[in-house]
Amino acid sequence: MSATPSVLFICVKNGGKSQMAAGLMRDLARGTIEVHSAGTKPGNAINALSAESLAELGIDITAEKPKAVTEEALQGADVVVTLGSEAKVTAPEGTRYENWDIDEPSVRGIEGIERMRLVRDDIHRRVRALHAELTGTPAGN
Repeated sequence: MSATPSVLFICVKNGGKSQMAAGLMRDLARGTIEVHSAGTKPGNAINALSAESLAELGIDITAEKPKAVTEEALQGADVVVTLGSEAKVTAPEGTRYENWDIDEPSVRGIEGIERMRLVRDDIHRRVRALHAELTGTPAGN
């Protein structure tokens, strides 16, 4: 692990979940962790509801742009996290890899901003735990 750990969050489009995770981690880590996000098949824009749900916490991801996963990004990460079951990557040997099976409220009929808040809160809980582990600090709320 580097002196400043590096985390790469990956989802398919890099417009929602991985951008949310990166935004939450950046806000929490405040420079103690290098944070990146990417997509296996990047879309064209940030998901508006993802951005809105983070704005409720004072986090602005509206300037972010979806980008593709690169070999360089994978090689540079200490921890690679895929969000959901659809994003498939092979982390380099020796790189810690996790898959976060994120809650999907739409299967319970929950849509719109309410859905996104639940997704955000699930990701936030996991980001806090990873941050605590990587920095040796208490997870907090």
